[in-house]
Amino acid sequence: MTRQTVIAYWLIPSEPAHSFFQRIINDLARRYEAPVFEPHVTVHVGADQADAAAKALEKAASEFELVRQIPLGIDQSDEFIKTLFVQFAMTAQLGKINAVIRHAANDSSQYKLNPHLSLLYKNLPAATRAELAASITLPFSEIPFDSLQAIRCVSPTGSRVDVEAWRVVGAIVLSSFRAQRSGVEESRGVT
Repeated sequence: MTRQTVIAYWLIPSEPAHSFFQRIINDLARRYEAPVFEPHVTVHVGADQADAAAKALEKAASEFELVRQIPLGIDQSDEFIKTLFVQFAMTAQLGKINAVIRHAANDSSQYKLNPHLSLLYKNLPAATRAELAASITLPFSEIPFDSLQAIRCVSPTGSRVDVEAWRVVGAIVLSSFRAQRSGVEESRGVT
C-alpha cells in the first residue's frame, strides 16, 4: 500500500468527555510507551488541500451544531490505529457530515466511515488488548462532539512517528460558528 499525505477530519468530544478520554489516552500512552493524541472520531479522510479543508470545516460548521453519539462499547483489534477504541453506531448525521465535508472539499476520496474513538495506538498481543478493553468502563450513555479539526497526516498511519507528525491545519467550534453567523445576520436585519 502506498503512503500519502492526507487531511483527516475529526469530530472532537466536548467536556467532560474530552477530559475523560484524554486522561485514558495519556495513561495508556505512558504505560505502553505509545503516542499521545487528541481524542477524536474521524469522519473523513481526503486530499491534502489546506484551502479545501478550511472551506469544508466552515461548511460543516454552518450545517451542524452539537453532534451526539451513542457508544456501543470498548473494542480492540490488531490494526495499529484501532488497537483499543470506543465503537460508535453509524448514524445518518455522521453520514451527512461526511458527505458535506467531502462535497465542500471537492474530494472524491472513497473513505469508508467507521465511527470510533481510539484510546491507544500500539502493537500489542491480543490477550493484552482484550484485558485492556475489559478494564475500561464508560461513564457516558451519550457523547457530545462540539468541534471539528482538519489534520495533516500520513495514510496509512502505522507508527508512533507517524502519529507524532500529525499537524492541525484548521479547527472550528460548531455551535460558535452558527452563533457568529446568526449574530451577523441579526445585525444585517436577517432572521
